[in-house]
Amino acid sequence: MGRVRTIQRGGSRFYIHPERPEIKHPGVTSVISMLPKPFLMYWAAKMTAELAVDSLAFVEQMAERDRAGAIDYLKGASRRYTKVRADVGSQAHDLFERMIRGEAIGKVHPDLKPYRKHFADFLDAVNPRLERAEDVAWSDTHEYAGSFDAVLTVWLDDDGKPTPDRSGTPHLLMVDWKTSKDTYPDVALQMSAYAHADRIIAPDGSSEPMPEFDGAAVLHITPDAWAFKPVRVDGDVFAFFLALRSVFTWDRQVSKEVIGRAIAKSEGQLTTGTQRRAK
Repeated sequence: MGRVRTIQRGGSRFYIHPERPEIKHPGVTSVISMLPKPFLMYWAAKMTAELAVDSLAFVEQMAERDRAGAIDYLKGASRRYTKVRADVGSQAHDLFERMIRGEAIGKVHPDLKPYRKHFADFLDAVNPRLERAEDVAWSDTHEYAGSFDAVLTVWLDDDGKPTPDRSGTPHLLMVDWKTSKDTYPDVALQMSAYAHADRIIAPDGSSEPMPEFDGAAVLHITPDAWAFKPVRVDGDVFAFFLALRSVFTWDRQVSKEVIGRAIAKSEGQLTTGTQRRAK
């Protein structure tokens, strides 16, 4: 069996069926991108303004030599920041997977040291058992897919607190690692999509039904602290994700088909005989 591959199309990620390449489902995060986020416009403007003020002399010199280049430099402020943060997040996710699999970790980049320490603290405080990591959640029913971070068994007491000696009741959780500035509500949409998918597809292309989960949680790690937080992934939350899935189809497909060719239109500006003879 083949593995699940991904492609980028129109700014969205699509997952290709391992056995039927004609089937391409949008990624969970691409579906969630249909959520309106007007604050991003103001954040991007603020990033550009701060860069302009903080490097005024440099921008002025650049503009004298290359006005278009100076504009591109300022315009790319938010994009460059996002890329740096995404790179750190990807490296941290790779580190977390290696650690939870029990791999010996040597030296890491200084930027990753606090993440390594906090993840080690999490492992000591919670002592989860890894069931799956970085596999693909695939929905045949609703036509989406996505790579989840981990499925863990966590032992909890009657108050819902972890028991690192595993004396509590075992709970199967869909778990996501986050290294962003904060945890945001749309993580519930993301994790509900994973938990309600039809099956899990492993890297070798083998497939098995998605298990029944006792819940979900997000491990939020920053350079300063970590927190393990429960996340709702019930049917009500999943219904909102499905609404976005419909919006995705509208945005990427149906909206491009609803307006037909003109059946009548103006003939353009009249050309007089005098104008024709003057040519």
